[in-house]
Amino acid sequence: MKRLIQHKPLVATLALLIAAPAFAQDTGGVSLETRVRKVESEVSALQRVVFPGGDGRFFPQIQPSQTGTAPSGTPASNPNADMLTRMDSLEGQVARLTSQVEEDRNRLEKLEARLAAMEAGKPAVGEVATASTASSSNLAAMSGGASAAAPAAAQVAAGKPAAPAAAPVAKPAATPSAQRVAAVRAIEKPQTQDPGDDEYSYGFRLWEAKFYPEAQQQLKLFLTKYPKHSRGSFARNLLGRAYLDDGNPREAASWFLQNYKANPKGERAGDSVLLLAESMRQMKDTNRACVALDQFEREFAKDAAGRLKGQYDATKRGLKCS
Repeated sequence: MKRLIQHKPLVATLALLIAAPAFAQDTGGVSLETRVRKVESEVSALQRVVFPGGDGRFFPQIQPSQTGTAPSGTPASNPNADMLTRMDSLEGQVARLTSQVEEDRNRLEKLEARLAAMEAGKPAVGEVATASTASSSNLAAMSGGASAAAPAAAQVAAGKPAAPAAAPVAKPAATPSAQRVAAVRAIEKPQTQDPGDDEYSYGFRLWEAKFYPEAQQQLKLFLTKYPKHSRGSFARNLLGRAYLDDGNPREAASWFLQNYKANPKGERAGDSVLLLAESMRQMKDTNRACVALDQFEREFAKDAAGRLKGQYDATKRGLKCS
């Protein structure tokens, strides 16, 4: 497609040659016949580049002038009329080539626009890494049924990054009490040289104070404003925890799965896989909980024996995996 666009200067040049008043029989010692043959040759060469193989479905290739004995009784044709016919043919060919190039450029621009829109909607652009085949297959097994993780897991099975989880249809929120509003306002928002980190830290403080709905809103704001921030893995995992602690394991599971898929080597990828198992356990989906737990044991064995040992032991005790 790019090659088509690169040939546009040649097409434009041909158009100028045709449009020029070139009907004098000789110009600078070069006959009109020679010039027309040269233009025909260039158009034909361009067609072979644009459409290899010369498929007549796209453009009829210009054929060399046929010479031979005219049938008896056929009046001699006017040389100028022959030239005009050939020039008309050239003009038609150039017009079609130009139209095709314009159409292809328009399609390319639309494709680029769609690609830019898709990239803008990806979570944590630049952090996405390809998981192993076994990891993708195991995590994909946790999708299905009425689980909120099903859409994301279906994308996992297809080898695509999971899209940001859509929030479930919520009931109208009750107006917070004046006491709660005052308590939330009392939580100080950090003011440092890193505004992105300040947004994340404020969400963490809200979660730590058990203001889970407010923490969810704040962490989503952070992920929207700073999709490439180094705290992305922390924020998605904490957002899942905010839903899990708020009694919504379905929504929590979708965020944990999304965090692992966005960056399997992220700082909190292991936390998310383990908490995904816990979310499935709370949903009484033992099969998928065991799949996630097995994934955690194999891929994050160091965390299972160290930083996350307490959570790992508690989750494992609550499950009966074969």
